[in-house]
Order: sequence, then C-alpha cells, then structure tokens
Amino acid sequence: MPEPRVVIVGGGHVGLTLALRLQRKMKPGEAKVTVIDTQPHMTYQPFLPEAAAGSLEPRHVVVPLREALRRCEVLTAQVSAIDHATQQLTATLGDGTVERLGYDMLVVVPGSISRALPIPGLAEQGIGFKTIGEAIFLRNHVLSRLDIAASTTDERLRRRLLSFVFVGGGYAGIEAMAELESMARYAIRSYPQVSAGDMRWVLVEAMGRIMPEVSPPMSEYTRQRLEERGIEVKLNTTAKSFVDGHAVLSDGDEFDTDTVVWTAGVRPHPMLEDSDLPRDAKGRLECTAKLQVRGTHNVFSAGDCAAVPDLTSSDPDALCSPSAQHAVRQANVLADNLLAMLRGEPLVNYKHKYAGSVAGLGLFQGAAEVYGIKLKGFPAWLLHRTYHLAKMPTASHKARILGDWLLELPFRRQVVALGELHDPRAEFVKAANTRGLPKPHGHAV
Repeated sequence: MPEPRVVIVGGGHVGLTLALRLQRKMKPGEAKVTVIDTQPHMTYQPFLPEAAAGSLEPRHVVVPLREALRRCEVLTAQVSAIDHATQQLTATLGDGTVERLGYDMLVVVPGSISRALPIPGLAEQGIGFKTIGEAIFLRNHVLSRLDIAASTTDERLRRRLLSFVFVGGGYAGIEAMAELESMARYAIRSYPQVSAGDMRWVLVEAMGRIMPEVSPPMSEYTRQRLEERGIEVKLNTTAKSFVDGHAVLSDGDEFDTDTVVWTAGVRPHPMLEDSDLPRDAKGRLECTAKLQVRGTHNVFSAGDCAAVPDLTSSDPDALCSPSAQHAVRQANVLADNLLAMLRGEPLVNYKHKYAGSVAGLGLFQGAAEVYGIKLKGFPAWLLHRTYHLAKMPTASHKARILGDWLLELPFRRQVVALGELHDPRAEFVKAANTRGLPKPHGHAV
C-alpha cells in the first residue's frame, strides 16, 4: 500500500513549524510530506525590524527549507488553485511547468499579504514590511537618504529626503519604525552636515490608539516613548494621497517625503480565492477547533489565513487573533492531529489563552504585557529578544542570532547602505555599453 501523501501549502512560520514536528514524530514509511512555497526559505518576521536596523545579519533570520526539512519533499512553486472535489491542486514550478498534484491530506497555510488601500500614489511610492527583501531595501533606502541629504545644499530636497512616513500603528509598524529610527539616529552622528533634529518620523494610525494588542495603558506608554524620541504619532488620522511623494493626511498636514512604509494590516493570501474551500467574509478559511476546514475531514489550516474558534472566550463566535503566538501553537496541534488521523486516533481541539505581547522599540527599549504583567524599557526589550530567540526554528539559527547580538556589545553598529544590491548589473551594463572612449595608453603592470 503506497504511503499517504500529506501536502503542506506554505513554508512560512506555520508550515515550517508543522513540518519540523511531523518529521520528528513521524515513523518511517508512515506518510510522504511535501512542502510547497514560492520561496525556498522561511522568514522569521518578528526579527525583520532588527534585520532592517542591522542588529541581525539578514541571512540569520531566514531558514532554508531544504536544510531544515531533510525528511520532507520541498517544492519551490506557486500554487494557483485547489480543487478539493478531486483532491488535487495546481502548481507552477520554477521552470514554468504547470503540474497537478494529488493529496491524501492537505494543509493550507500560505499566510497573508499586505492589505493595501486605493490611496493615490501608494502603489508607486509605498513599500511593505513583510519580507526579508523589503527589510534590506528599507535599511539601504533610509541610509542612502542620509547620504544624499548630507551632500545637497537644497533645503527643500533635504527635508523631503529626511521625512519618513509609516502607515499603521500595530506591532509591525511600531517595531519597524522604532528600529529604523534608532538606526538612523545612530548613523546620522557620522554626518556633520545634518543632525537628528533634521529628521522627521511620522506614524499615521486611523484608530485612536496604537498597538491594539496590548492594554490602553501600555499603548499610551509606547506612544509617549516614541514621542519622547521626536516621532510624531498621528492618531485618528488617515493618508489621503502620496502622489509624487507628496503626503496628504486627513488632519490637514501636507509634506514631501521619499519614504512611505505601509504596515496597515494584512489580508489572507489571494491563492485561496481559487479554491472550493469554504471562506468567511474576510477571505479566511473557516475552521473547526480541531483546525479542520469546515465541511472536510482531511483538509486543515492555521495561522493568518484561518478563522479558528477561540475556545477560551466566553463569546461563542470569538476567533483566535492572527498573531505569531497563536500560529505556532496551532501548528503544533495541527501536526499532532495529522499524526492522530494517520494512526486512527481521536483529534484534539486547539485551545490557548492569549498570553500577551512583547515589542522591541529600538536598542534597549521595549514594551511588554504578559499574563497581565507589564514590563517597560530594558526588561521588556530583553524579554522580547529572549522570547523570539526561543521560538526561532533550528539550533543553528538560534546560535547565529545570539552571536550577532553578542558581537553588538563590544563593536559599533555597521551602518552602510548597499544600494547596488537593488540593481547589481547597473555598473557592468554601463561599462559594456560604453562606446567611443579613448583607449588607455601604457602597459599593464
């Protein structure tokens, strides 16, 4: 009898955590596990702000899937459709070949993408903060703005270059902005032509508070710490336009900017639209407490793209929040339920009371609220690093990240822009297309 095939669509945090648990607990010959993702690696998103700020080497916050999942089949491909009626999915491989793959058990965990709004100029001027590529780009971009600003005598251009706008006051936006502002404040000391006071950092949030994941007092504490650093926190404010880099906000403020970072929410991966699986009003897969997609027995989901009942809430309609904390724990329960189904054992419900949240606000600064206990400043920053280091997959990546942090203690931060990374062939193309220049004289030495 052939091995049952378990297909995992998505190699992100949920998919990797799930597959690691399966390959560790699965018996030889029990099932064949296939992981499909468009990227050959998993990005640990909680460490993206530190990678952008230079506290961590970008390669250390990504885990190569093939390196970690040696007992699984890994396919670098784009799943374009799921037909559960025939238990098949359509995938486009890296060479453009389109294949239909069958499955016995399916796990759909493609995660989410940025939820952009139809704001004029946003598509042309904005950048998200969900991938390692975006983090590296922002680091180089911010540092290159300092370089250009220090070289120009045009005051209007300088103000534009040194104005940085972040839209979205959730954890992603707060951490990204705080880390990059901290990095820029450190770097600008090497530019005598400009000062930290010349920079303008603006956070735009449509709600009446930032960081809705924590209590109002912790949210207010975080806002105050940001404002003490000169960051403008605009609450109950929306962006109306970014056309040609001219920011127009709903509170009447207008200014030019060269940097617009969009962190105002996410939405389920659009791949789910081409499936016959049930979804809720927000486009998430409807799941039971056992993490099975409703109306199926062999399709499972978890994480950002899944609407999972929150059994710890008194509200029968409550759903688990789309947080990394829930996602990792759901992945572990999902793996155990897959093994239970393969072995003919009963499945268990996912039930976890939200423990709280931790956030890094730049070097040695943080805010945390865990099981009702509030931590601020250095203790919160240390807890943030300790918690996420513990959750980082694989021992080798834990060691590399710890090494990066330890090297930060005796040595200064590395703050250099490598803008060539975004167009590495530019100089060679220029050289290859050079015509009519005089030939060099003399002899080679």
